[in-house]
Amino acid sequence: MVVILNAATAVDDALGGSVRCARVAPMPSPVPVVRFVTALGGVARRAELAPRFTGREISAAVRDGILVRDAPGHYALPTADAARRAVRRVNGVAVGRSAAAMWRLPLKTQPTRPEVAVPRGRRVRPEDQQECQVHWRSLDPRDVHGGEVTTPLRTVIDCARTLPFDEALAVADSALRNRRVSRDRLLAAADAVPRAGRAAALRVAREADGRAANPFESVLRAISLDVAGLRLVPQAPVVSAGRTIHPDLSDADLRIVVEGDSHEFHTRRRQIDIDCERYDELTLDGWLVLRFSQHQAMDRQGWVRDTMARATAFRMTTTIPAVSAGRAWTRRVG
Repeated sequence: MVVILNAATAVDDALGGSVRCARVAPMPSPVPVVRFVTALGGVARRAELAPRFTGREISAAVRDGILVRDAPGHYALPTADAARRAVRRVNGVAVGRSAAAMWRLPLKTQPTRPEVAVPRGRRVRPEDQQECQVHWRSLDPRDVHGGEVTTPLRTVIDCARTLPFDEALAVADSALRNRRVSRDRLLAAADAVPRAGRAAALRVAREADGRAANPFESVLRAISLDVAGLRLVPQAPVVSAGRTIHPDLSDADLRIVVEGDSHEFHTRRRQIDIDCERYDELTLDGWLVLRFSQHQAMDRQGWVRDTMARATAFRMTTTIPAVSAGRAWTRRVG
C-alpha cells in the first residue's frame, strides 16, 4: 500500500484499494537560512539565526546538508567539509579561501571549488583537477597545521597576496576579530613576503581591523579607502539622542555614517523600527547617513564608491553641524 504524504485525499494504491492520507505541514525551505549565513561570511551562531528563523527552518538546512552544525550553537556552510574531503582525495593541503573556511573565518565569497596545494611534480588525476582548484607549490612545514591546512597567519597572507583587496581585507579582519592572528605578527609576515605580492600583503595588513563585525562591513570599508578625505572606522562609539551606539562605519570628522543594510533578513518589525529610529536620530544630530545593501556592496562597487565620494565632497564644502554637551554649533571642513 502506497501512502502519499500531502493534502488529505483518497488515492488508489497498486492493489486497487484506497487509503486516506494524513495532512502534513509543508517542510520549510532552507534557502533563506543559507542566504543569511552566506551574507555573514559562511559561519553563524544560533543567537544570530534565532531572531530571524525558526528551529524547523534551521533544522531543514542541516538535514539537507547545506548547513553544517559544527558544535552546539555554531553553524557553517559546508565549504570546510568539502575542503577536507578534497585534501584527503589528493593528499594535499587546504589553502586560500578553503583554508580560511576551515579556520571558520567569514568570507566575502565562498570558493566554488576546494582550493588545495600539492607538492610540485605531484600527479593529480584529471577528475580531481576538475573537482578542485589545485596549486602546485612547496609549503614550509611551519606554515601547515595538522598536515591538512595552512596556519591562520599563512592563510591570511596567501589571501592578501592573491585575492582582490576587498576579499582579502575581509579575511584579515576576520582573523584579527577571531584572534587567530595578532596585528604585530600579521604586519611582520606581510613585510617578509617576497617581491611578488608584497605590496598587496602590506596594504591588507596595514588596513586590517578586527573591530569590523562581518565581511559586509569589511567590503564597504575597502571601497571607502579609495575615497580621498574619507576615513571610516568600524564600530566606533557615537553618542546620539543621549545614547551611545556603534554604527557599522563612521567618520567623526565629517560626521558621516555608513550602514550595511540587511533588511532583507529582518523578519521582525521591531528590528526595522529600531534601525529607523537610529537613522532618524543620527540625521537630526547632524550625521549624514549612507545605507548600502549587500547587493550594492558586492556587485555595484563603482556606484557605492561614487556615492561615498560625493558625500565626502559635500561634507568638505559645507557647514557641518556638531553637538557637544547638548549644545549645537557649526563648523566648516576644508
